[in-house]
Amino acid sequence: MTVRPATVDDAAALADLAAATFPLACPPSVTPEAIAAFVAANLTEERFAAYAVDPDRVLVVDDIDGRLDGYALLVHGEPADPEVAAAVPVRPTAELSKLYVRPAGHGTGVAGALLAAVLDAARPVAAGVWLGTNQANARALRFYEKHGFARVGTRRFLVGGALESDFVLHLPLS
Repeated sequence: MTVRPATVDDAAALADLAAATFPLACPPSVTPEAIAAFVAANLTEERFAAYAVDPDRVLVVDDIDGRLDGYALLVHGEPADPEVAAAVPVRPTAELSKLYVRPAGHGTGVAGALLAAVLDAARPVAAGVWLGTNQANARALRFYEKHGFARVGTRRFLVGGALESDFVLHLPLS
């Protein structure tokens, strides 16, 4: 396992990885068509190439002999969603926007290593890190709570035409 910063050269592999792992975190109400539309609009090679060079983002990958098995994306800056802004208790903050691992890597420490890398990157500039995860995603909730995140609120959002709710979780970095 090697966690390293992603580069523009990883963009195609990241888009493939995202397409394979994003459905794992979707609520049961989200249709395959809605998932495909989200992936096509938001998890593209072009988006990942832009993330890799954006100074306000930290994109790391788990590279096992040239195969990407997981990735994490941290976004520096204040939450735009008013529900999240009200729930996040400290400033400045950063968002753990994405953390996905192939199923074969679940339980192997890959997710923990990716999380540690982005938290290390956040510490010099943020007092805390927040994330949103679907209330039905018990596996993700257990993982984040095991790593010190606490539920601080909820947010609502539309996905695939259905209104869903996320728990907002927060981890102070001090």
